[in-house]
Amino acid sequence: MEVLFTFIPKEHQRQQLINEFPEVQFYFEYKDKARLPSADILVTFGEDLSAEDIQQAGQLKWIMVASAGVEKMPHAAIAEREIVVSNVKGIHKTPMTESVLAHLLSLKRSLPSIYDNQRKKEWSRKTGSTELHESTALIIGPGAIGMEIGRVLQALGVRTIGCNRSGKHADYMEGMVSFDSILKVLPTVDTVISVLPSTNETKYLLKKEHFQAMKNTAIFMNFGRGDLVEDQVLIDALETGEIAYAVLDVFEQEPLPSDHPFWTMENVVVSPHVSSHSEKYVERALDVFIPNLKLWLAEDAYPTNLVNMEKGY
Repeated sequence: MEVLFTFIPKEHQRQQLINEFPEVQFYFEYKDKARLPSADILVTFGEDLSAEDIQQAGQLKWIMVASAGVEKMPHAAIAEREIVVSNVKGIHKTPMTESVLAHLLSLKRSLPSIYDNQRKKEWSRKTGSTELHESTALIIGPGAIGMEIGRVLQALGVRTIGCNRSGKHADYMEGMVSFDSILKVLPTVDTVISVLPSTNETKYLLKKEHFQAMKNTAIFMNFGRGDLVEDQVLIDALETGEIAYAVLDVFEQEPLPSDHPFWTMENVVVSPHVSSHSEKYVERALDVFIPNLKLWLAEDAYPTNLVNMEKGY
């Protein structure tokens, strides 16, 4: 059996795989897909796969995506071949929660202006700082990441409301609404945090009327996918004062063009899709892959975190 990685884990991680699975031939090639025709299993970040690659991979049975998002993969080609796809849903919850909290506290406690004053050698105690405590956050997409964000925010005294397709209960949410009912709660929340994937249902889910319904002091944070809202809708909301700030880790176009207005807007934080980055990323991905590979070799069960390529998650 051949397993092809299109990224290269650290040496000790590669050796762990080789030692633990002596019956498997592992190939670690950075984006080199020359061995695709003979690979039984592919471990990839997903963005480097095309429909042509799937056609060439005649032996491929399982794609393990070392990411949560699969929207850039060739869905139709994979579904036609009935190739099993799984991802590493959940491994991002710690670094992404810390990123969300870091940005949120930074704005609430006026850290950007404090840092700016330091560079200017200006002693100013007029910060305009506010508190997270007793505020309300709407978390759009309370899955593994969203629930962890909710847990941490609740520990800081924040009331949390979750929003998903059905309005069905999610842990660490004190209330729930469906996508269809989101307009009802937007006027009551102080922070809107999206960690939604990109699907047909979530594409451009937030429109002009949603930002008009928010408090003019609200902070909007998008850590899911950039096609949740059109750039111009968000720019208009920020320029007209419909909301106070936007913290963006994802964008309609990535990399963000150098002439894009977001770069120079004082009430926008541009984070270049790095909120999930951590030195433990590949380690956590392998913690998902190794038990699943054992099951696969034993022909015991499908891997965990199966992805429905028709639904996109």
